[in-house]
Amino acid sequence: MMTRYGHNKVMKSAKVSELKAKLSGYLSDVRRGETVTVCDRQTPIARLVPLDDRPDGFDVREPAESRALPDGLPIRLRKRVDVVALLREERDQR
Repeated sequence: MMTRYGHNKVMKSAKVSELKAKLSGYLSDVRRGETVTVCDRQTPIARLVPLDDRPDGFDVREPAESRALPDGLPIRLRKRVDVVALLREERDQR
């Protein structure tokens, strides 16, 4: 683990192997408001940061009641769909 000090704030960094071995400890640090930078060898690849209390524009609500289908009835699509063609089209767009 390395720590860096800057502008009255401590930022920890950890190698991937160390993070895997001591994940609970690092998550405790994040819960206390600290930031942990994850490094692959010496290269920073990710950052663990505490979540905000606000849901970032998402509306969290209870799930709607589901309408159960009668048992044994297959679900039929309204039109025929070529799934393979859809997958190829999606992959070509990447």
